[in-house]
Amino acid sequence: MTDLSAVLNMVPVGDIATKLGIPEDVAEAAVKQVLPGLVGGLAANASTASGSASLEKALSKHVDAATDVDSIDTADGAKIVSNIFGPNQDAVASKLAAAEPKPNVTADLIKQILPIVAPIVLSYIASQVLAPKSAPASSTAATPAAPASAGGIDLGGLLGGLLSDPNAQSVVGGLLGGLLGGGKK
Repeated sequence: MTDLSAVLNMVPVGDIATKLGIPEDVAEAAVKQVLPGLVGGLAANASTASGSASLEKALSKHVDAATDVDSIDTADGAKIVSNIFGPNQDAVASKLAAAEPKPNVTADLIKQILPIVAPIVLSYIASQVLAPKSAPASSTAATPAAPASAGGIDLGGLLGGLLSDPNAQSVVGGLLGGLLGGGKK
């Protein structure tokens, strides 16, 4: 499955709600706004050779990363968010909050959720890109998938597939537009 629902299924929305002291429906609405923003930012950064290399390096550090809210390194999550959005973090958070009609999904809430969800997103992408794959039947042994730069998995295709979700398109295209890709490349 290469849509955002696969990533959403990895996010412990109830635990996030408990940790932040907010209703679960508000946490879910905020997470649904955060996901396309993160993936869109990753895709924008990965559109250059240096950005793609940086993403591949980050993915190697997030294989099997924790998805339990209490175990997630939010300081690492904050670094990920900073690398994705650069100086546009506040503007992105405001735009993502504005896209959700729930009055409790604020830019401040988005800023709290981003560093929790960012490591989960990288872990999901790492599992898709770096997970061992079976070799063709003619081969005598299974071989691991090559990193995106080695031609094993199309990182751009994976991110594009995630962004093909209609909800992602409305958030990324219409809402965030020129803000994406402001991080490290």
